[in-house]
Amino acid sequence: MPDEAGFLSAAALADSYRRGERRAVEVTREVLDRIDRLDGDVNAFVTVTPERALEDAERADRQLREGTGGPLCGVPYTLKDLVPTRGIPTGYGSRVWRDPDPAEDAPVAERLAASGGVLLGKTTVPEHGFKGDSGNPLNGPCANPWRAGRTPGGSSSGAAVAAAVGYGPLHQGSDGAGSIRIPSSFCGVFGHKPSFGLVAHPPSSGFALSHLGPIARTVRDAALLLDAMAGFDPRDRLSVPSPEPSFAVALEIPLPRLRLAFSPDLGYAAVEPGVAALVADAARHFSELGHDVEEVDLALEDPWWIERELWLSMFAASSPDALDHRAEVSPGLVRLVEQAQERGSQAVGEALDARAGLLLQIERRLAGYDLLLCPSLPCTAFPLGDDQPATVAGRAYDDLGWTQFCYPFNLTGQPACSVPCGFVDGLPVGLQIVGRRLQDAVVLRAAAAYEAAHPFRLPPV
Repeated sequence: MPDEAGFLSAAALADSYRRGERRAVEVTREVLDRIDRLDGDVNAFVTVTPERALEDAERADRQLREGTGGPLCGVPYTLKDLVPTRGIPTGYGSRVWRDPDPAEDAPVAERLAASGGVLLGKTTVPEHGFKGDSGNPLNGPCANPWRAGRTPGGSSSGAAVAAAVGYGPLHQGSDGAGSIRIPSSFCGVFGHKPSFGLVAHPPSSGFALSHLGPIARTVRDAALLLDAMAGFDPRDRLSVPSPEPSFAVALEIPLPRLRLAFSPDLGYAAVEPGVAALVADAARHFSELGHDVEEVDLALEDPWWIERELWLSMFAASSPDALDHRAEVSPGLVRLVEQAQERGSQAVGEALDARAGLLLQIERRLAGYDLLLCPSLPCTAFPLGDDQPATVAGRAYDDLGWTQFCYPFNLTGQPACSVPCGFVDGLPVGLQIVGRRLQDAVVLRAAAAYEAAHPFRLPPV
């Protein structure tokens, strides 16, 4: 990889610190300079924190000299601007709900600070993360690094752009219906939605749909970040202890021969032909890596109605006064809140019951398989400024219904990652790898094996 600090992996930076070849302050200044030079074009950040970053870096250099640093000591990272962070404005992509100084850190912000990392700032999001595009009323959209005029996806928009253009190696995202995997696929980087509960949430988790996870240029870096993020926190009763061995250590364990199911459509999805062909080819490559790949007909019914009922209710709860601020709030978010107010508690109860059945259905149909392979998304990046693609393979969708390969695994809580697998007409495409709940290490190891055989390209910036 290039020598510029923004392009060095977290593992390479940590090695250079240990050998005394680099100092965290030097690296941080290089990355901050890169942000200053480039971010006017891509708008990945809503808030850059140079003072905090240099304070973190100076502390890291002291700890490195003393041998007391945490696992990410001196490594730059970003937080998504949906994560409350004490002392730093948390904007939520909103002029209405922006919090200038949250009272306390969210669990993930607290854990990453304790890891010894260097916080660069908060990354761009759509308002309250409600869509798969980056536009918002607070600081505007960010740009796809592969093609001007195309969306980077959302809602972890700035995190994926920051990873792609080299604003340090580690970027935190969150995913309620694909919000890590959408921008990772559109920007050609690696993103992992962990098993639900693996990374603790702030007190409100939105019907347990949203998962916090890593976005990075390499699988190994994502594993290092996930190690720092994961673990039980008493503020989140659904969180679970960190696994042993760590995810980074697990990557060093050779994969056994796996039995992999490949589903081109999950039984219901429309997919653009170029994307379908590329992902099918990527799935076949696992046979060349020594695994058994079988195409399967899952014959699932589209669970979008389940996700949609819970999604609407979540936004009605998080944005109760949206209708009082129509002129200042994203029109799409206003529409979601209006739709939510038309529904009753029975619809939510029916969705929760159906959600429980979906996991059982998927487990039964994938019995005997170690992992599921499928597209991350059914299309490449659509025009910037649109909330969603106009159509996918001739089919129209409402809201996030087009993320038809993503939201099933938010409902089930299973781990799922997006691995770059090539390009259609110059735009990145992602292969999704889905595992059994709390089997994140197997997903990451499979992704790392694919990455080693098919190294990811980087955008020309």
